[in-house]
Amino acid sequence: MPADVVETVRWGHTGLTAVVEIHPDRPVALRELSAGAPPVLTARASQPLVEVLVPGEGRARASQRLSETAVGCRLRYAGSEQSGDGGWHELRVRMRDEVSGLAAELIMRSPDGVPAVRAQVRVTNTGEHPVPLLAVTSFAAVFPGSGMSGLDVLYAGSEWLGENRWTRRPLADHVPGLGLREHGQHGKGTFALTSQGTWSSGRHVPMGGLTDRGTGRTWLWQIEHNGPWRWETGERLDGAYVVLSGPTDLDHQWSELLAPGESFTTVPVAIAVSGGGVEEAAAALTAYRRALVRPHPDRAALPVVFNDYMNTLMGDPTTDKLLPLIDAAAAAGAQVFCVDAGWYDDGGDWWDSVGEWLPSQTRFPHGLEEVLARITSHGMIPGLWLEPEVIGVRSPMAGKLPAEAFLQRGGVRLAEHGRHHLDLRHPAAVAHLDQVVDRLVEELGVGYFKLDYNIDPGAGTDRDATSVGAGLLAHNRAHLAWLEGVLDRHPHLVLENCGSGAMRMDYAMLSRLQLQSTSDQQDFLRYPPIAVAAPLSMLPEQAANWAYPQPGMSGEEIAFTMVTGILGRLYLSGNLHRMTPEQFRLVERGVRLHRSLRAGLLRATPCWPLGLPGWDDPWLALGLRTEGVTHLGLWRRPGAPETTVLRLPHLAGHDLTTEFAYPAADGWACSWDPRAAELTVTATVPPPTARILRLRAL
Repeated sequence: MPADVVETVRWGHTGLTAVVEIHPDRPVALRELSAGAPPVLTARASQPLVEVLVPGEGRARASQRLSETAVGCRLRYAGSEQSGDGGWHELRVRMRDEVSGLAAELIMRSPDGVPAVRAQVRVTNTGEHPVPLLAVTSFAAVFPGSGMSGLDVLYAGSEWLGENRWTRRPLADHVPGLGLREHGQHGKGTFALTSQGTWSSGRHVPMGGLTDRGTGRTWLWQIEHNGPWRWETGERLDGAYVVLSGPTDLDHQWSELLAPGESFTTVPVAIAVSGGGVEEAAAALTAYRRALVRPHPDRAALPVVFNDYMNTLMGDPTTDKLLPLIDAAAAAGAQVFCVDAGWYDDGGDWWDSVGEWLPSQTRFPHGLEEVLARITSHGMIPGLWLEPEVIGVRSPMAGKLPAEAFLQRGGVRLAEHGRHHLDLRHPAAVAHLDQVVDRLVEELGVGYFKLDYNIDPGAGTDRDATSVGAGLLAHNRAHLAWLEGVLDRHPHLVLENCGSGAMRMDYAMLSRLQLQSTSDQQDFLRYPPIAVAAPLSMLPEQAANWAYPQPGMSGEEIAFTMVTGILGRLYLSGNLHRMTPEQFRLVERGVRLHRSLRAGLLRATPCWPLGLPGWDDPWLALGLRTEGVTHLGLWRRPGAPETTVLRLPHLAGHDLTTEFAYPAADGWACSWDPRAAELTVTATVPPPTARILRLRAL
């Protein structure tokens, strides 16, 4: 241990160890964050544990980083407490800067036995004068790797129809080694990802990671916020640093004026750690997410959802169109039937008139009640599509609600794509949405809502806010409080998170809502890489992957799209009522297999035997591991060779039984090499073709 270390605070449990360094003349720093007991510690950590950017002093070194802020470098240890409650361990580290009068408290929480930690920072103005905040980090530390040259960085591009596009590249491709020691200074450059507005995953998934190719030490992180965020990594004298934060002034027009005695709390973030590579860290993050999510009956039941939208009714439901679909969905094994967009439309041009959410009288001559009764008569839960946060510019509600109930700039209501955006800080906006939900649940018996979100209001609102970004952050938090209120009043109501596909895919939302639509992608050949990557971004049991078999498909094409949905939360669509008996039986068998897998799905951890998927990869593979059994989804797309080799190191040395669980083998074969832990799969069936294999270790 370096001689100038006065004290260390050790905290954790059987799955996690954290070591905090305390110095009299340097900021508090996180020395170690690892799974289980850490190795012998020799390197000195100097990255401040908390970074706070204020305009009067800025950064201690000129850069655009959130590393080495002037306040962060002056924060000194002021005490700590450790506690435990409800299966979670907690560490609070207090710090104070005597110059600015700012006090900071880092709160770290970790579920027992899980190598992952949740972090937030609370900053309080203990001085006599207001202090403007321009950025506050939720987590800041140096990654305990063997050096910049041996590190890979992981991140995921994400946009409409192209979600979850994960990339793993050497960190040196973004942050080249710069010879910092010759200058004796930390670097100035950084590799940073950000999001703007309220599509938290509209450009990138709010996640990232670093992994050491030599040792396998890995951090995977997620930012649990339904609005703007930033993460960055770069080179310091003491190694590669990682900083995670919510909105900042530089990126998001966020600032907060902190009056004496006032406090500000950052958005939560989480870091999963492992010593065994990315898949082990993904397993840790999976376990953490299961500990985080709100308890709900849906978590155990995982009912199969049929939705009438994708490649089927496409927002044009009527009684005549729905009734045969409902009958067919029930016969196929669906347990929820969700009527998607259009159920409120009388005129055929509803995009900019939504907001009242009253059932159409022209689409349903005998009332929407007739349709919902048909759903319940089959024992299915009736569901409706809803886009609660928007009011169309032609909607009657645009004139009924006060102007203050909407996001504004300069006194003008924001409008995007023919919609205004509600400001859920305002009680009138909340009361309107509560009335809508309560009416639909209590009067129509709706038990499921697909909550969509198809506009992004931009930087935020300047009404009653220090800054535009501060107004948006307060709205984001009010939105989460509204969702919690809905579930408190209706504890059995199932809420699906959909944001124009999956453009608001974050664990602020997913810790509260039950499932996540993973895409709006309508091309069944393009969907597999989205579904394969999804379990890195969310729980497998929350990943609602569309399967939309059609009467015009071949048997192999039907199996291909069904496989996409089965190893996740099966989200079924398609004109099932027009299928031949043979086609329908193929769909029914897929639903039956999925339903048999659900109990294991709640315990499964993901693996990627061909590596994380590329958008154009000809072969794709996803494994879900449970005790003694691994289910593999395999997709062979056009242009793929007949044979591929899958790496399954968790099964090394075991003999296996292999079974084609869905559909029958029919031109597929596989062979297993236990010493190399390689499964060779051959498909002589012309692509597209897909199968689910069940592997049992003997």
